[in-house]
Amino acid sequence: MKGIVFTEFLDMVEREFGEITVEEVIDGAEVPSGGAYTAVGSYPASEMVQLVSTLSKHQQIPVSTLLEKFGHSLFLGLHRNYPHFFESGDLFEFLASIHTYIHVEVKKLYRDAELPSLVVLDHQPNRLVLLYESPRKMADLARGLLQASIDHYPEQEVQLEEEWLDDTGGKVQFTLIR
Repeated sequence: MKGIVFTEFLDMVEREFGEITVEEVIDGAEVPSGGAYTAVGSYPASEMVQLVSTLSKHQQIPVSTLLEKFGHSLFLGLHRNYPHFFESGDLFEFLASIHTYIHVEVKKLYRDAELPSLVVLDHQPNRLVLLYESPRKMADLARGLLQASIDHYPEQEVQLEEEWLDDTGGKVQFTLIR
């Protein structure tokens, strides 16, 4: 998992819960990296799981809630760091470009990036169906990213529906309806 995900997560924890909580979560998670992340580094996804789980216990907030909240925060961080990816004026066009353009460009920059799959199954003017698949099983994070995308492109009201295609969060169909 790319380091920017870790640095954005720790930034969110600091903003939401304070610097002391960041230190307590890193210490409590006992991650091999010791919590020393760089945006361009690569780290095992298991460290993110440990950090989120530790924060969940520390704050008594469900992991799913924290991952969705982090999805919102991560969207803002990615938008700040990579504004050219967000130039589309249309939500559906932006989301449809993630797998075929954005992830391709990310792989050019970071060959070792392990990205989730977000494939367009159906793209109509008022309906977009996306299939999220990832061995990291972070559909709650994907939901947060999608909701933040909807908030970013407020051209009209959009309803987000989801159907879990397995019980782990590794394969989820998201449907957006205008």
